[in-house]
Amino acid sequence: MKKTAYTFLSTLSMVSLSLSTTSYADTALNSVAPVGVKDTLSQVMTTKKLRVCSPGDYKPFSYDNNGKFEGIDNDLVNGLAKSLGTDVVMVKTSWSNLLSDFNADKCDIAVGGISISLPRQQQALFTEPYFVNGKTPLVRCPDVKKYQTIDQINRPNVRIVANPGGSNENFAKTALSNANLTMQKDNLVIFDEVAQRRADVFVTEAAEARVKQHEYKGVLCAVNPDKPLKSALNGWLIPNNDFRFKAYVDQYLNLEKLSGNLDTTINKWIPKD
Repeated sequence: MKKTAYTFLSTLSMVSLSLSTTSYADTALNSVAPVGVKDTLSQVMTTKKLRVCSPGDYKPFSYDNNGKFEGIDNDLVNGLAKSLGTDVVMVKTSWSNLLSDFNADKCDIAVGGISISLPRQQQALFTEPYFVNGKTPLVRCPDVKKYQTIDQINRPNVRIVANPGGSNENFAKTALSNANLTMQKDNLVIFDEVAQRRADVFVTEAAEARVKQHEYKGVLCAVNPDKPLKSALNGWLIPNNDFRFKAYVDQYLNLEKLSGNLDTTINKWIPKD
């Protein structure tokens, strides 16, 4: 009797162990999202379409080049779609409408050099950060020494420019509230405001400042991009409460980091000089 009971318990333990070691991927793909929570992973794999929101005006992350989106984020999101066996459908938005479009279910994920911020986090999930960035002044090259610090920029006689709807506007209106601010809604031509002497400083992210320094060589210079005025992290927006999809995308980005593909992609789009 004792031997029979022991055999039964041993068999039961083996079955339990077998069930507990089912792969995470199998569990994620076969599980059902709680009622009322969007199951983006299942939806994308069923429709074979990954809808991606992006303003498309932010080099080096995502840039709408005559209908073809390109940059760090677009290379990465193409890899994500490939892992899911789906096509990418780009959805053009703006920084002012980014969250409203995203929460209106116009897309499954949002990319494009999005800074992880607490106000955005209140309305949606973010992936784990994949890039370290930070607020960096972009100025005319002869003026680099004049605008090294927030104190040097945050003065009434300094003309600054910012684009609406994103972290650049927030930084300009909070950290640089004493400066003479002009808003420029077109992020593609905002750099000309400084180059053409209509503004003195545009504070943007270090990655974008490096790109524009390269494009406006000898005219515009990034001020200490390795030591930004305020550090920031970039991530992708995930639908609120959809932790299953977040886990999948986080794992995809982690694997890109471990393989070295993430660094390769970043170095492809950010100039060395």
